[in-house]
Amino acid sequence: MFYQAIAAGGPGMIPTMVFGLILVGVAVRYATRPEPRLVPLLVSTGLMTLFSGALGFTAGVIKSCAAIGQVGPDERFVTVIGLGESLHNVALALTMCLLAAAAAAVGAARVRSVREA
Repeated sequence: MFYQAIAAGGPGMIPTMVFGLILVGVAVRYATRPEPRLVPLLVSTGLMTLFSGALGFTAGVIKSCAAIGQVGPDERFVTVIGLGESLHNVALALTMCLLAAAAAAVGAARVRSVREA
């Protein structure tokens, strides 16, 4: 199912996956050793992941809408299929950000426990 989603999402999935993996890696690093210098990196890679997913979605919608003129009136439903496929980019970006947020929350809890000790 995962590989089908990657294939359905199109080329926009590649940068979203790369930025998302970097984001999750930074978040895991922050969870294991919370250092303040990692926070700007978490924010920037999180934004890159979200924007990459949004850009992949937008490119997919543009491609799907452009296809309307290339099919007959009874086949215009393919635009809706293309819209659904484009949403895979957004889903991947949100999943990566959710995983990273969970790891960052562990790091934040560790910072708080160190300060209270």
